[in-house]
Amino acid sequence: MRASKLIPTPARRRLFSSLPLAARRALLYQRAYGRFPDRRSPRSWSEKMDWRMLHDRRAQLVVASDKLAAKDVATAAGVDCPRTLWSGTDLAGLADVDLGEHWVLKPNHRSGGLVHFGSGPADPDALAPVVEGWLDVGAEELRRGEWAYGRTRRLLVAEERLGVPGEDLVDLKVHVFAGEPALVQVHHERFTDHRARYYRPDWTPVEVHVHGIGEAETVPAPPHLDDVVAAASRLGADWDYLRVDLYDLPDGVRFGELTAYPGSGLSEFRQDRWLDEELGRRWTLPTRAAASTAAPRHG
Repeated sequence: MRASKLIPTPARRRLFSSLPLAARRALLYQRAYGRFPDRRSPRSWSEKMDWRMLHDRRAQLVVASDKLAAKDVATAAGVDCPRTLWSGTDLAGLADVDLGEHWVLKPNHRSGGLVHFGSGPADPDALAPVVEGWLDVGAEELRRGEWAYGRTRRLLVAEERLGVPGEDLVDLKVHVFAGEPALVQVHHERFTDHRARYYRPDWTPVEVHVHGIGEAETVPAPPHLDDVVAAASRLGADWDYLRVDLYDLPDGVRFGELTAYPGSGLSEFRQDRWLDEELGRRWTLPTRAAASTAAPRHG
């Protein structure tokens, strides 16, 4: 039986979850890439991300995965952030907050695109079913090995909505290695007709198969490309590898979030082994000793 057949269906989920993390990751990796990771000598980006999932327990992973903490890092680095309008666990607290005309609500401690776009005053009763389960620990993230999400603060966050509702807010996801931007993913219409394309930091297009979404046409470089690259470089300077998500608005660059586990290490460069290996050569992993000190768990 192929290992990919062992990936959990609803009937197998409990069995899969009971496996050690190393076994779960090996099966998930095999399904995604058609081979098992080389764990003795990881070389590609995906193999080094697998290593991070299994071994890296540094506090900075928790900071990157905690949306409010990541915004503090961006502010300290001189990158403008969307205004935080409210954070908490009880939606009743939103009733008295001036959220402005357009706003966004999301969990501080989860990945996977959980987001609600709102306008005008918030109605806590109407929002309750929308955010049901959002304050739970991200079981799927932890099942895939995204360790840091289990140690972030479990909060809901409301912040100002960037861009103009109804217009494409282009999402620029910059892969940074030791402060050196290497690749920019450009995402269009993420919550409607999601499409993406890849570029080098000088905006040379890169022919990459985009997994799970449509492929976008080539577009001109954003007006503040140099500022985007510089901001990504500053935010990734203290990291062996980090993805920095930014937006280029008419008035300048705005921060999106920091991503330590893009696609859980399972959806990037699946059909482009050459790029998987190229980016792996750029990534120097920390030593096991440096990566082994677990960060404290937040509430």
